[in-house]
Amino acid sequence: MPGPEMPLVCLTDFQAQAREQLPKSSWDFIEGAADEGITMQDNIAAFKKIRLRPRYLRDVSEVDTRTTIQGEEISAPICISPTAFHCIAWHDGEVSTARAAQAANICYVTSTYSSHTMEDIVAAAPRGLRWFQLSVQSDWQLNRQLVQRAESQGFKALVVTVDSPILGKRRQDLRNQIHLRGNLTPKNFQSPDKTNPKSSALLTSMSTRFCWDQILWLQNITRLPIILKGILTREDAELAVEHKVQGIFVSNHGGRQLDEVPASIDALAEVAAAVRGRVEVYLDGGVRTGNDVLKALALGAKCIFLGRPILWGLACKGEKGVAEVLNILKDEFHTSMALTGCRSVAEINRDLIQLSKL
Repeated sequence: MPGPEMPLVCLTDFQAQAREQLPKSSWDFIEGAADEGITMQDNIAAFKKIRLRPRYLRDVSEVDTRTTIQGEEISAPICISPTAFHCIAWHDGEVSTARAAQAANICYVTSTYSSHTMEDIVAAAPRGLRWFQLSVQSDWQLNRQLVQRAESQGFKALVVTVDSPILGKRRQDLRNQIHLRGNLTPKNFQSPDKTNPKSSALLTSMSTRFCWDQILWLQNITRLPIILKGILTREDAELAVEHKVQGIFVSNHGGRQLDEVPASIDALAEVAAAVRGRVEVYLDGGVRTGNDVLKALALGAKCIFLGRPILWGLACKGEKGVAEVLNILKDEFHTSMALTGCRSVAEINRDLIQLSKL
């Protein structure tokens, strides 16, 4: 296991060091999975069952990792997924995450349950590309306020999480409840002027009634593109396109919601086939190497998003750690492209992979 003096050369090096540095309850929260953790493990293992089919004797003296998402250019198809309460990993939390994302020229999706307000995050990285993740609340006036604040603050898209009408059973969090409580304060539920006397705890109850009918309500209150996060099936992908959303995020919430659903990478092909290029498709869950990024793009993802590895970077070195995690993965992806004969992201296609019988 790498110690503090050893260079951190891959994402799992950061994982090992973060585990050493964080209190057990914080580590358990970051790594937490629903029930037996089968889906969380599958998210990683499923990537390793896919083999690459490299093409050689191509000029790879120049390899361009740039791409676009929702019309905005990013330096690589490697962005930051929404995860809650970054202050658990690092004292400056999302402020550090946002600065690193801005410096890397990639997109950071800010969670509803961030430990800094969206206003503070924007102030820290005013030029960064930001999307806002909405966990739909039972209070529709609160949903309206969150969406309109995000739009006014210059967030470029609304990522609506669909797989959390209730919380999955995360066993370690239940065991650690008493240790976690003080750290989990969602600042976005306090009014920005700090005059709202209501306890944020009273304001945070996710809607169990949110369904397809309410997508139109969201479209009517914002001009932002709407992206649905948590889609795993052909049927829901087709419904998403019918409801005129602008993107689909293939995700199982990092294995934190319903256990024993498919790994994200296994669900991706089904969703991409149903969408047929009509909207952009993204993926999070289990990405740990540049090869993983290449495989996701070959199977139809426009971009991947990182969850836990960003928190490992934060825990190890704050903003610098997030920057290193992003740089390591971008460099690995550049290598994967060169070694499979891809000079641009547009050249990555299904012919580059074979699904192994492992």
